[in-house]
Amino acid sequence: MILEGIVTTLSPEGALNIAPMGPIVSPDLNMSAFVLRPFKTSTTYRNLKARGEGVFHVTDNVLLLAQAAIGAPLDPEPATRPAEKVTGRILADACRYYEFRTVAIEDRDERATMRVETVGEGRIRDFPGFNRARNAVLEAAILASRVGLIPPAEILGEFDKLSTLVDKTGGPVEREAFDLLVDFVRRAAERPSNDRKAPSP
Repeated sequence: MILEGIVTTLSPEGALNIAPMGPIVSPDLNMSAFVLRPFKTSTTYRNLKARGEGVFHVTDNVLLLAQAAIGAPLDPEPATRPAEKVTGRILADACRYYEFRTVAIEDRDERATMRVETVGEGRIRDFPGFNRARNAVLEAAILASRVGLIPPAEILGEFDKLSTLVDKTGGPVEREAFDLLVDFVRRAAERPSNDRKAPSP
């Protein structure tokens, strides 16, 4: 089972990286251990390879998910506080968080498989769940992150279907996030095919 959320990591120099990620978790959502599969070209992979620890967040902040998925500037950068059990940062507006350390890394393929164990966790606020608009933004963010693999016209076709859900059930934040993703894919469509890949956060 995949649980979509956000991973924060620090570089060896202490720079914060915020990346959307869907770890593989057990069907009962036991988060004592889970699996991350970052691309080896990503900052998340490099940071975890160097430091071996980070924080996974369950969040309903679809604007941050959308921004992180396409490498959009985070201005202002979201508020964070120091993690308690690892060298890392906790997003202040997350719902739940899981501080983790890597216990095994397999990185022979394009995507690494990192098995991690939770060493600390906490709840900041209740998770209200995703309504249809937030689910649509999440799906759109995943599609936008694959702009180098899927033709932009195909992605925009899927966006047309998702836009109805955002228009009918979303608020200003969901619409802002969705518009950001639409603009990103439209701009990618104007570039040569070998220059369309979204950043690997």
